[in-house]
Amino acid sequence: MTIDPLITELIPHRPPFLWIDRIISYEEGIMVTEKCIPEDLDIFKGHYPEHPILPGVILCEALFQTGALLIARMLQDAQETKHGIPVLTRIGVARFKRPVGPGSTIRMQVHLKEKVAGSWFMKGILRVKEKIAVQVDFSCTISSALQP
Repeated sequence: MTIDPLITELIPHRPPFLWIDRIISYEEGIMVTEKCIPEDLDIFKGHYPEHPILPGVILCEALFQTGALLIARMLQDAQETKHGIPVLTRIGVARFKRPVGPGSTIRMQVHLKEKVAGSWFMKGILRVKEKIAVQVDFSCTISSALQP
């Protein structure tokens, strides 16, 4: 699948570690994205080869990247002059409800719960076949140290 160029404009992640293909929707405080999981993804060769599933940490990363995209888009909309990269600072409760296998399409929804003193507190829900696979609370901040 072709990657939406807005994604690579807003966040620094790139293949093979970019876990978003396209933006489905955006409104203030909510971002929905999607990723088609290739059947031949190398990770499946080692993560339960007889019954391949995408590791939970990768599913969480897809949500974290969607959160970074949400922050970057909100800063862009607000014409913020503060430059930097959204970075993960905290992971709260994560719940893994169903596996994601080769050939699946995952949909990530992240909403901003609150912003306090430079910290963005978010909740992410990842769905596969319209059913919740992962839920996680997390927070991010903007890091200028990672700017080139």
